[in-house]
Amino acid sequence: MSNKTAVSVVVPVYNQELFIGRCLRSLLDQTLDKESYEIVVVNDCSKDNTLPILEKFKNKIKLINNKKNMGLPYSLNRGIKSAQGRFIVRVDSDDYVNREFLNFLQMYLLYNPKMDSVCCDYYLVDDKENIIKQMDSLKNPIGCAIMFRVEALIKIGLYDKSFKVHEDKDLRIRFLKHYNINKISLPLYRYRRHSQNITKNKKKMNLHYKKLLKKHS
Repeated sequence: MSNKTAVSVVVPVYNQELFIGRCLRSLLDQTLDKESYEIVVVNDCSKDNTLPILEKFKNKIKLINNKKNMGLPYSLNRGIKSAQGRFIVRVDSDDYVNREFLNFLQMYLLYNPKMDSVCCDYYLVDDKENIIKQMDSLKNPIGCAIMFRVEALIKIGLYDKSFKVHEDKDLRIRFLKHYNINKISLPLYRYRRHSQNITKNKKKMNLHYKKLLKKHS
């Protein structure tokens, strides 16, 4: 990447052969100048055909392969640490975005230097990309579609690797103690709901939610 890189998109991926191609194509089709952003994909030792698909994009993305499965927070932190952009945004590998996603978010931060981060609203979609509902990202927050100033993320210590789920909630709680999250009321993100979502694992979700409450009580 050139020294003009303004935005780093971090995409953690594990066993998403069905959706990772769609995700990357949407990120490569942005209206933001290609030299102004990079796509950092961290493959967490996928067992399916994710890696062969990623190899097809290797000249257009920065690909990092974990030697063993380390979990989502570790992969996110590794991606952030290797990023060159002044702004960081997470996009999950089963989701995709509008063509103006990066342009609008980075423009907001560029013209509002006192703002620490900005999110956008999103469409909840099914596995066939049918829109289910438009969601308010402040009333119904998700871990993706928030563009941060990288120095703010570093100062709060990035993601807590002990959280296998709810890592986004933990990060948000710690971030909001020192910084602000603002919003663009445009649905520029597509959050896919399907049978393989990690949130379907109720036992794991409940276990880590209790851990979250204990940590921040």
